[in-house]
Amino acid sequence: MSADASKPMPRSDLDKLLARYRKRIEAARVYDVAMVTPLLPAERLSQRLGNRVLLKREDLQPVFSFKLRGAYNKIVSLTEAERARGVITASAGNHAQGVALAAKRLGLTAWIVMPKTTPALKVDAVRRFGGKAILHGDTYDEARDHALALASERGMTMVHPYDDPAVIAGQGTVGLEIAEDAGVDEADVLVCCGGGGLTSGIALALEARAPGLRVRPVEPQGFDDVARSLAAGAIQRNDRLSGSICDAIITPQPGDITFPIMSRLCGPGMAVTEDEALRAMALAFQRLKVVLEPGGAVALAAALFHGDAIEGDAVIAVASGGNVDAAMFARALETLG
Repeated sequence: MSADASKPMPRSDLDKLLARYRKRIEAARVYDVAMVTPLLPAERLSQRLGNRVLLKREDLQPVFSFKLRGAYNKIVSLTEAERARGVITASAGNHAQGVALAAKRLGLTAWIVMPKTTPALKVDAVRRFGGKAILHGDTYDEARDHALALASERGMTMVHPYDDPAVIAGQGTVGLEIAEDAGVDEADVLVCCGGGGLTSGIALALEARAPGLRVRPVEPQGFDDVARSLAAGAIQRNDRLSGSICDAIITPQPGDITFPIMSRLCGPGMAVTEDEALRAMALAFQRLKVVLEPGGAVALAAALFHGDAIEGDAVIAVASGGNVDAAMFARALETLG
């Protein structure tokens, strides 16, 4: 795909490219490390919403998020020479843990550059999984630039958090599982969205397997670059890259690879407030005994508090991450009153 996503690819060429990406999803190697997660009915939340709610439990993965899928699928595809030089990435936390664990399973060195603002819980998890955590800069952009410089200097392979075909293919296996288990003809599939790797991967899988399921990216208000980009038909940047409790899904802009996919296959984006994300965390725990982090709860928040914008026989929300520290979780529970 062209590196310049501002110049639309002819529709016929894009369709051929998307067909190749779907084949990569079908062939993705993720289950050496990742599990098939359940798509569970949330009966009490369904009663609250007045529509059937299904929760895709990616918080149950070994690193408590979907990120392991894409990271492993990328790393396992490397040549022996590339593996010997090791891998490096930049991440605020969940992708970092996915890369660290995937590299450990394959016996590779993994360096993880993380903004200094990354929660200690996620830094400690990277180290626990065998990765070398390097704290640099205050934003993802600064961490990424440092990671790229180190990759060039040492010949390491950069594992992009979202804008890589192998990463997208790994995340797309979530969509294959949803198509297998959904049991409905029409539904909105709400997906937490940062740069769009998970969103575009799920959209590719569902368009082939379950075209009646419409993917909707969900972001925090004030960091809704994907929603604005889809509405404008061109990539839009976030004005700021820090200051949100949904740190795991804050990126500068949609990816050059992911944006054309989302433009072609996704419905309109949605945005939720931080308070709504916290309330969704609290309700998930109270009603379902599910522990989510703020960024991992935005899809459920959209289902609970923006139901008037949702269509279909059901709403499927991806519970995408459960890496939350005690202080943030206590803050969420306080919203129950």
